[in-house]
Parts: sequence; structure tokens; C-alpha cells
Amino acid sequence: MDSFALAFAHPFTGADHLAAMVAVGVWSAIAVRPAWRAPLAFVALLVAGCVAGFAGLSVPGVEPMIAASVLVLGLLVAMQKRMAWGAAATLVGVFAFFHGVANGAELAANTGRMALAALAGMALGSAVLHLAGMGLGHAVQTRHQWLARVGGAATALLGVFMLTRLA
Repeated sequence: MDSFALAFAHPFTGADHLAAMVAVGVWSAIAVRPAWRAPLAFVALLVAGCVAGFAGLSVPGVEPMIAASVLVLGLLVAMQKRMAWGAAATLVGVFAFFHGVANGAELAANTGRMALAALAGMALGSAVLHLAGMGLGHAVQTRHQWLARVGGAATALLGVFMLTRLA
């Protein structure tokens, strides 16, 4: 399989990345206006983090921050916390950078065009999950908000589980 396909599939294969990406989309759809800005910030800072990971930048606390992102994003969905788009973009951007560093370190064997293909795949795979989350958020927003709350709570519990495994 080529670098693009492997990197595209990566966000779908780990519970931490999958939960965070979908949660960003759901939360953006139900609580952030305009809804597209936080996911866009996530993808942009994810790419920046990937570049840092490719370059071998050592960032402390990557795994705890990824777990914390799952917890916090789950709570934001469960509470349907409204936030100004600038604050929302900043928050998800910080989390995205750490996700990116982890992904970049895993994909660091790629160089040149393969690295660019991996970055593009990672960005596109993440964007697809954000869009899926946004679609889900819009679908439950008016009639079934409890589903978003339950899904957010389950995501937050996953974050707690991840954090306890790191301790």
C-alpha cells in the first residue's frame, strides 16, 4: 500500500484518533459557528504537527495530550458547550498539533514525495472524519440531542480510560 493510502487510513484505525476527529465534527456542528472553522484549524495544525513529527521534533506529553483531547472533546460534545469559533479553533488546534506529532513520528520513514503523499492522506482522512462528525451532529441537533450527549459521554469515558492506562 502506498504512503497516501496508509496515512489516509490511519485516523480510521485508532480509537483515539477516530474518536477525536468525529468529536470535533459533531461538536462543531452543534455548538460552534461557523461550524467549519474548528475542523479546518484541526486539519491545519494536524499537518503542522505531522511536519514536526517527520522532522523528529521531540514534544513531551504527546500521548497524555492525545488522551486528554479525547476526554475534553467528549465532554464538549456531551455538554454541547457553545464556544466562540476563535476559542474553539485554538483549543482543537492545540490538540491537533499533538495528534500530528504522533502521526508524523509514526510516518517518519516517508521522505520527499512519499512524505507529501502521507501528509495529504492524513489531512484528507481527518477531514473526512470531521465531515462525518459534522453530518452526524447536524442530524441529531434538532430531534435527538440526547444521542450526541450519550456519544460525547462515551467519548469522554474513552479518554478517561486512555489516561488511566498511561498512569
